[in-house]
Amino acid sequence: MIKLNKYKPVDPLKTPRFSGVKTFLRLPHIRTVENIDFAIIGVPSDAGASFRTGQRDGPAAIRKASTLIRSHNPILDISPFNYLSGVDYGDLPGVPGYIEDSYKRIAEGLQPIVDAGVIPILLGGDHAITLPELRCIAKAHGPVALVHFDAHSDTSAEYFGHPYNHGTPFARAVDENLLLVDKSIQVGLRGSTFSNKHLDIPKSMGFEVITTEEIQEKGIEKIIQRIIKRVGKSKVFLTFDVDFVDPAYAPGTGTPEIGGVTSGEAIRLIRGLKDLNFIGFDVVEVLPAFDPSEITAFLAANIVFEFISILAYNERKVGENKIIS
Repeated sequence: MIKLNKYKPVDPLKTPRFSGVKTFLRLPHIRTVENIDFAIIGVPSDAGASFRTGQRDGPAAIRKASTLIRSHNPILDISPFNYLSGVDYGDLPGVPGYIEDSYKRIAEGLQPIVDAGVIPILLGGDHAITLPELRCIAKAHGPVALVHFDAHSDTSAEYFGHPYNHGTPFARAVDENLLLVDKSIQVGLRGSTFSNKHLDIPKSMGFEVITTEEIQEKGIEKIIQRIIKRVGKSKVFLTFDVDFVDPAYAPGTGTPEIGGVTSGEAIRLIRGLKDLNFIGFDVVEVLPAFDPSEITAFLAANIVFEFISILAYNERKVGENKIIS
């Protein structure tokens, strides 16, 4: 059942897409949790970056790239804003150079959104930001399943003797009991490592791990089914690091790894998870300084559009089930 919603993008057939303030999809920039199903939220922090920095500029780049995206998803056959109301909430504040203070401010800014039942869709920022996001999610929902697309497991115990950076968030999430680890899965791990034990670390924590080589050998559909089987009916948070994708398609990132999937394969994987019970998403590690043609930002923007489309798909499914019953 199509419903009328309060907040939706500017009509690109009435106002050119290159005009106006660069919010995501040109949604209204309103800091509200009333009458919305989801909120786009920037988290411009790179306090956890270990190599290249500049991910703080990622949210702005993703917003700019999103203006090219049209209003209908032909593969899912859904026009999201026939079913959803959403806003660009703006950015959550951090403290440049101080990751623990940034965590506190990110969590304080995000918690009211999550507590209101609004689905957060967060634009990073480096991958360290996912930890305070999961803290908020767990306060509202309890521990959740994690679907994690990334070239790296981000389960290091520490970094130069410190517990927080973009290589440690999921070790900390396990330590803090934020995750249903037996329902969680990491997809796309690849690249050179510091030892031959690199895959043993996330596995020892309870994660299921799928390497990029397994994706290439077994095919997208089999990997989708493994993810669905692992997660089941659990509430799930999806985190997407753009370095999951080969740097030929996503060069603008902090720690690129060759041999990844294509952008088309990444989109297929996301779409294949449309029936999962999502309660939040993020896309992280866009670094505009290394993205001169903006293809990484455009990839991230399209990933977010798929997130929104999935929410709309499930909203439509709920409406159809109500009509049948």
